[in-house]
Amino acid sequence: MMDREEVRLRRSPFAIRDQQLREYIQGITCRLAGEHCPDVRVYLFQTPLFNANMAPNGMMQVWTGLMLRVDNEAQIATVLGHEIGHYLQRHSLERLRDVKSRSAFGQFLGFFGAVGAIGQLAVLASAFAYTRDQEREADEIGATLMRRAGYDLAEASKVWENLFLEIKSRPNYESAMIPMFATHPGVEERQETLKKLAEAAPGGVTGEEAWREKIKPFRREWLADEVKRGQHEESIALLTRMIARTPTQAEFVFARGEVYRLRAKDNDLDAAFIDYQTAVTIGGEPPETHRGLAMIYRTRKQIPEARASFERYMQAAPNAPDLLMIKSYLEELGT
Repeated sequence: MMDREEVRLRRSPFAIRDQQLREYIQGITCRLAGEHCPDVRVYLFQTPLFNANMAPNGMMQVWTGLMLRVDNEAQIATVLGHEIGHYLQRHSLERLRDVKSRSAFGQFLGFFGAVGAIGQLAVLASAFAYTRDQEREADEIGATLMRRAGYDLAEASKVWENLFLEIKSRPNYESAMIPMFATHPGVEERQETLKKLAEAAPGGVTGEEAWREKIKPFRREWLADEVKRGQHEESIALLTRMIARTPTQAEFVFARGEVYRLRAKDNDLDAAFIDYQTAVTIGGEPPETHRGLAMIYRTRKQIPEARASFERYMQAAPNAPDLLMIKSYLEELGT
């Protein structure tokens, strides 16, 4: 049944078809899995949430929301190694044995095939979650696999620390749940355990430069998906961290400006305007930066500036899908 689910997922419109990226992530996975590499098949899916999972037949899903958030190979190896740990210990098979009814079994399969079904994922993850002991075991196995593969274990705790920054940004975050935290050990416990493991085996590579180069062609699209996700506080926390780490990346600054503009709370337009201008100063900004500036100028009734920014956007993106709307704005501004 899981094999049939895998066939269905291969045809998913969310599947990333880029062969080089798939082979790159498969290579990291094989580096961790060692002799089990032939049993593991990695599929990448364009879904803007931090998530990866591994089915009992060796099918692994990795989502773009995860790939956007990690800073290097060692950090993604943390999550991939964790999922391989579940697989090696047959944790998903144990969960299957606990499923008593046919309908529940179908739901369990649906958890592994929930690509794009963001609204359903938290419910499914809660209903068919691993136990905390299973999660701890997977963490320990993942750390062992990272060490054997030569990755820096010090990066492991940073994955959860960074994700927790996003969770804390939510209103009433104490009651907020996401699949990766719903049943995992507490963040403080997990960080402390992983730090101790790293101290016991220092050194290793991070693979940061290679990671940046491999995801660079896709990053702008993944950032756009993050902005569209509509979780403004989380996105601002994520993008602020990314800007602090690499302040010369105009696309990060632009994306945060978009989130501020779309949230539109007190002083958000001012913050968005500053980010857009900063992106232009850095250079290499996405064309949409000028559209964002134009929208703010339009709101502020700064007609010449709005016209100039709209026109600059049209010149930078002559095939943009929203050109008819932009032309209507220009006509409006001309009256």
